[in-house]
Amino acid sequence: MSDIAALHSALVARILDDAATAPPELRRAAFDNSGLAEPMRTLIEKVAHRATSVTDADVAAVRAAGLSEDQIFEIVVCAAVGQASRDYQNALSAVSAATGQG
Repeated sequence: MSDIAALHSALVARILDDAATAPPELRRAAFDNSGLAEPMRTLIEKVAHRATSVTDADVAAVRAAGLSEDQIFEIVVCAAVGQASRDYQNALSAVSAATGQG
């Protein structure tokens, strides 16, 4: 495994498996951008695909739904790393397909 792949695996394991204030299943759902209820779905979708469109109101809605500031931070990090991971894997696949190396 390359250094980059090992570091990436360590990052993902840390945000999904280590102790945190947000429940593991919520962190996983944010990472996968899947299975989230409103208003978290809107916030996480924006973080993953249109980060510059996140508003204070998006965060306030999630806070009003019962999440703490720490939990919101954790799920936002999970969402960002999850999307970056998908983009990274897609890029590796594209390079592999273009070069014939796998």
